[in-house]
Amino acid sequence: MSRRVAPLTLEALADLPTRCRGCVAWELDPVSAGRAVAAGGTAFEKEAWLSEVLLQWGSAGRLAYVDDALAGFVTYAPPVHVPRSRAFPTSPVSGDAVLLMTGWVEPRHRGGGIARMLVQSAAKDLTQRGVRAVEAFGAAGAELEEQREGLSADCIVPAAFYEAVGFTVVRPHHRYPRLRLELRTALSWREDVEAALERILGRARVPVLSGV
Repeated sequence: MSRRVAPLTLEALADLPTRCRGCVAWELDPVSAGRAVAAGGTAFEKEAWLSEVLLQWGSAGRLAYVDDALAGFVTYAPPVHVPRSRAFPTSPVSGDAVLLMTGWVEPRHRGGGIARMLVQSAAKDLTQRGVRAVEAFGAAGAELEEQREGLSADCIVPAAFYEAVGFTVVRPHHRYPRLRLELRTALSWREDVEAALERILGRARVPVLSGV
């Protein structure tokens, strides 16, 4: 069984699950996203968003493959490219941080280390690009319960997952806490960030990244 991680590009966008290829919950503000859904143009908007981010900043995520089949992914970008981030009660994201938007692992690969591999790869990529930290909005309390009942479509990863891989809460909230991972701190523990995050992740096994 072979495993590999690749950057999110326009070509790789086609590998995402159908629901994810047409989801613009993060890429557009809530009003614009609603209009895109009503017009049936979400897939076009997603591609346009990724094209702009690739041109102005670079790859906006990482995809994990097992035997050349998609096993999971994470997406991230500077908050200026993520209009939805401004709608959270715990915004704004810190000026020195990139926003980790969402992630997903294919059900049959959950518990097999794919989530850990994706977080490590994302952290290494961002550190090499001079990013100081990663922040994320996590689902907690009522928001997390709605996700479990299938009522929420916000593509928000549970806060507990972020905490398990080394993030700390910097802005508490009963539904949407904002969390942060200092990449330079991680680098100070090991010469390379992958080994540093392996040390963090050794504290607990994380079974799944959630989201659409």
